[in-house]
Amino acid sequence: MTESSEWLIYRGAGEPHDGIERLPDPPPWRDFTSRDAAGSGDGSEDRRLGAHRHLAELHRPGAEELEMINAALYLRRPLLVTGSPGAGKSTLAHSVAYELGLGNVLRWSIVSRSALQDGLYHYDAIARLQDVQIAAQGGFGSAGGSPGAVEGIGSYIRLGPLGTALLPSDTPRVLLIDELDKSDIDLPNDLLNVLEEGEFAIPELERIADRLPDGEAEVLTADGVKVRVRDGRVRCRAFPFVVLTSNGERDFPAPLMRRCIHLELGRPDHNRLATFVRAHLGVEAARAGDDLITRFLERSRSELLAADQLLNAIYLTDAAAPPSRDRLADLLIQRLDRPR
Repeated sequence: MTESSEWLIYRGAGEPHDGIERLPDPPPWRDFTSRDAAGSGDGSEDRRLGAHRHLAELHRPGAEELEMINAALYLRRPLLVTGSPGAGKSTLAHSVAYELGLGNVLRWSIVSRSALQDGLYHYDAIARLQDVQIAAQGGFGSAGGSPGAVEGIGSYIRLGPLGTALLPSDTPRVLLIDELDKSDIDLPNDLLNVLEEGEFAIPELERIADRLPDGEAEVLTADGVKVRVRDGRVRCRAFPFVVLTSNGERDFPAPLMRRCIHLELGRPDHNRLATFVRAHLGVEAARAGDDLITRFLERSRSELLAADQLLNAIYLTDAAAPPSRDRLADLLIQRLDRPR
């Protein structure tokens, strides 16, 4: 094996070998070995929270960013943060939650199919119907009660991230509505009333509130906690700190803009990118990749790039030490707006 191929795990030679044993540990954001205490789940949420918590500790906002964040806190208004990928939009939410002791950030990642209902709550009517049918056939003993009973309806309702953020509490939760510009045309307008009023109804509970004990039903939150909802309505006491992020791929309707505090983040500078790399890969990797950070910044003046690409390049060129380091880095950091 030549020096130039020493870093290669797969050699394309058509001969079996034990090269997989030389594969180094995965990058932190792709480490699937962690599991929760109960031994279930894939650990992805723990990995994400750990990375964001570290970034939050290191995050140092600029003067304008600091002023707009505080304006949103004082005015109890959503903060709409726009900027290029890797500018630190989502980190901002975690930094506020970390510094003010507001708990874990609730995250609603938007896709083209996302609807307001997804953020508020989900009612599993099919599961309830199936359980009613099983109970009718004698599948449940009397000790457990029938899951089709009115009192058990809350077992089939789970609040979404937005619904959980609007639960009554003395201090606000932090809600990250990530990449709102990926939504369909209706979602920004659909959000208006809920964000303005700070409450919403769960019709499935409203209809039977007079038949529930004290008008309350126990439901599950987005972060897995059981809470009681009274009269089928969720009303906040402390309006959540809501961060809506956008990569600037579309314009939003004026009514939404009027209800938000708007913060435009510029391109990250060398210090912010170095902090980003240190948070994920450590001080030594950041130091070794300083030249890649500089090249990334130079290219980003004329090309659309994402900070995740920089992380990939620094990790791989540090962990694998390929002989063609610069060429491999350029292959990994390809412009996202490549001309057709």
